[in-house]
Amino acid sequence: MMNILEEAIIYATVLHQGKVRKFGNRPYILHPLEVAQILSTMTDDVEIITAGILHDIVEDTDGTLPEIEKLFGPRVAKLVAAESEEEYPDEEPGATWQRRKEGTLRALKKTDDIGVKMLWLADKLANVRSLAGMYSEHGEAMWKNFHQNDPEMQHWYYQSLAEQLELSLNKTGAFKELIKHINFIWPGTFDSEKARYRKYREVSVDGCKLLGRGAKGDVYRYNDELVIKVFNQNNTYRDVEREIALSRSAFILGVPTAISFGIVSVGNRYGAMYELVDSETVSKNLSRSPGQVETYAKIMADLAHTIHDAEAIKEADFPDVRDRLRDYINGGLGYHDEALAGKCMKLIDDLPDTCHLVHGDFHTGNVFLQKGEALLIDMDRISRGQPIAELSDLYYFYVILGEDDPSVVEKFMGFSYKTARKFFDAFLRCYLGTDDEEKLREVAEKASLIGYARKIRKIRSGKSQADCQQEEIDRCLDRIRKLTEKLDTLTYEI
Repeated sequence: MMNILEEAIIYATVLHQGKVRKFGNRPYILHPLEVAQILSTMTDDVEIITAGILHDIVEDTDGTLPEIEKLFGPRVAKLVAAESEEEYPDEEPGATWQRRKEGTLRALKKTDDIGVKMLWLADKLANVRSLAGMYSEHGEAMWKNFHQNDPEMQHWYYQSLAEQLELSLNKTGAFKELIKHINFIWPGTFDSEKARYRKYREVSVDGCKLLGRGAKGDVYRYNDELVIKVFNQNNTYRDVEREIALSRSAFILGVPTAISFGIVSVGNRYGAMYELVDSETVSKNLSRSPGQVETYAKIMADLAHTIHDAEAIKEADFPDVRDRLRDYINGGLGYHDEALAGKCMKLIDDLPDTCHLVHGDFHTGNVFLQKGEALLIDMDRISRGQPIAELSDLYYFYVILGEDDPSVVEKFMGFSYKTARKFFDAFLRCYLGTDDEEKLREVAEKASLIGYARKIRKIRSGKSQADCQQEEIDRCLDRIRKLTEKLDTLTYEI
C-alpha cells in the first residue's frame, strides 16, 4: 500500500505532466520534488513534506484545494493554501506582481504555523538556487525574461522573505543557503555571518514586571540588572539591528542612551537586552510621587535639550523628521480635507532642514532613572530636524490622547490625566525657560497642530472606525482648521 508521499508524487506528476519550468526549461515536477527534499532536511513531518510536493497544484494546474483535502487531508490542504498566491485572472501577471508579493508577505508575517514558514523557505530556496545558476551564466540580462524584470523589486521580495523567516528558521541549513544565494545575486544584502550557524539566546518574560508599552514593543524588568524590550511580532531582526545602531550613533553624539548588548528571541518575537541596574522609568517615579511633577518635568526638559543640542551630519543614518510629519498628513488628514492637508503640508515643508537630533518617541515611559541619571531607550524613531516635532509628540501623549478618554493616558503612562496635563505644562515652561503665557500658548498651539494630525492618522490606521471615532476625527479637523487660520509657521524662538 502506498504512503501519502508516494501518492502525492504520483498525483503531482500527473497534473504537472507536460509542463516545464521557466528556469532552465526543465520538467516542472522536478521543482516540487526539490521543495520536498529541502523540507525533509528541516522536518520529518510527512504532511509538511507532502504539502511541498503539492504546493503549486492550485496555482499551476487544474487541481483544486477541495480535491487536495479529500485526497490528502485538511492540514495538507491548509498548508498548500497558505503557499498559494492570490489570483488576478483578468490582469497580466507582470501588472499584479507587486500586489501578489505584498499579499504573501502580509500572510507570512501573520502566521504562527512553522509548517507554513518551512514551506515558504523551501520553495524560495529552490527558486533562488535556479536564479543563482542563471545569474552565474547570464548576469543582469536574465531579468528580462521575468514577469517582474526589475532586479531591485526581486531583491526587495527575497530580502523581505528572508527577514520574515529568520527568527523561526535561522538555525536551519536551508535558511543559511538562502542567505548565501541572495548575497551572491545582490551582494551585501545580509551580514555574511547570517550564512553561518547562529542561535539566538532564548528567554522568557513570563512573570517579569512590565515597565512600559510603546509603539514598537513592551519593556520588562528581566532581573535586578537587566531590562528587555520585546518587539512586536511584525518587527524583523533588521528593525532591531537598526534601532541598536541608531542608539550607538546617538550615544557617540552625546545622547545618554542605554545600549543593547544583544538580540534574543522571546517566543516568536525578537528582544533587545539592556543593562539598567536599579533603575525605574520616570513614569513609575511620577506615578508614585505625583506631587513631584515639577522635578521630573525639569529632568525631562534637561534631557530634551541634551538631545536637541546634539547635531548629526545630514549624510548620517538619521532620517529627516519631516518625513514622519508628512506621513501624519498623507495617512490621515489628506483623506478628509485635501485643502486643509495642503496648508498643513506647507507648514511642514517650510520647517528649516536642520541637523538637531529628535528622539521621536520622547515620553516618561522611555526614560529610565539610574542613580539619578536619565537614560533613553526606544531609539528606532530618532531623526534630525526641528524640535517642534518632539514637542508635538509630548502634546500628543500628555494632552490629546486623554481629551476624549482620560483612561488612555492613565493606562499608557501609569498616572492620572490630571498629572499628565500638569507635567506637560511644567515641561514646556522648563524647556522654553519662560513663564510668559503668550509664548507658552504659541508653542503649544504649533505642537498641537501636528499632534491632532497624528491623532487622525492613528484612528485611520485602526482596523475599524466606530461612530465615536469619527466624532473624534471631526473634532481634530475643527481644531486644525482654527489653528491654520492663525499660524503661518511652526518654528518658534526660545
